[in-house]
Formats: sequence, C-alpha cells, structure tokens
Amino acid sequence: MSTRAYTVRVAEDPADREACFAVRKEVFVGEQGVPEDLEYDAYDAVAVHVLAVREDGEPIGAGRLLYGEAAAGKTGGDLTVGSLGRLAVTQAARGLGVGAALVRAVEDAARARGLAAVDLHAQTHALGFYERLGYVAYGPEYPEAGIPHRAMRRVL
Repeated sequence: MSTRAYTVRVAEDPADREACFAVRKEVFVGEQGVPEDLEYDAYDAVAVHVLAVREDGEPIGAGRLLYGEAAAGKTGGDLTVGSLGRLAVTQAARGLGVGAALVRAVEDAARARGLAAVDLHAQTHALGFYERLGYVAYGPEYPEAGIPHRAMRRVL
C-alpha cells in the first residue's frame, strides 16, 4: 500500500522488525510510560508485523497481527479471529492516515491467513478511531498496562 508520503508493508526482515520495535518504544514506552518489559513479549517472535515508513525510510508507524494459538487468549479462543495489537504512530506522523493504513494492512494479513474477523484491545481514547474503521466495542472497560481499554471486533 503506498501513499504520497509513506508506504506500509509487512515487516519481512530483522531490520524491519527492529524499526517496528523502535516506533513502539517511542510511543508506548517513551510517551505513554508503558514499562518496557510489558511492551515486548514472546508473541513478537510469531506475530505478523506491519511497518509504515516515510519516503526517506524513516519508520513512522507499526502494528502486529497475532493469529492461531498465539491469538486464542485475546480472542476468546476463536481460532478464526486474529488479534490486532501494538498499533503505534509517531507523534510527527499523526493525522496523516498512517494508523488507518496500518489497520488495513493488518486486516489484509488476516484475510490472507483465512481469518474471519479481527479483535483488538483499544485504549479508550482511541475508540472513535477504530469505530470509524468498522470496529465495534464489546464488554466492559478494563485496565491494560495501567491504561483503560475496551475490546473491539471487526468482521472481515
């Protein structure tokens, strides 16, 4: 997927994955104060990572898709549902459509794996963003890494 100012792609090599981790560290650890040991987990090794980069190669966004057994704990055990997570866009790139492009890239990866829906755990301040992309909130609000969240799902 390309736009005028950036490209979104699946992170295929170690350098791309490191770029994803750098964006996540800047946003979640640096801006939001999420402890680093909570931000990175064993699922990073099996996830499909997506990366947004500016035309000059600077990483500006990242996200990941968990599927199969790796997603089961986040999707109520339904193996036909993937789990979108760790969606982050650098402060300088916000408002450019990067977040929506990353969500669509994760959904494309989910479709390619035969998944029927995508779940996510949205920070409550971002509910409107995900609702505009077709996600529907369900269940009560709950804390995750000390930040209020709600579960959401979009049928593909």
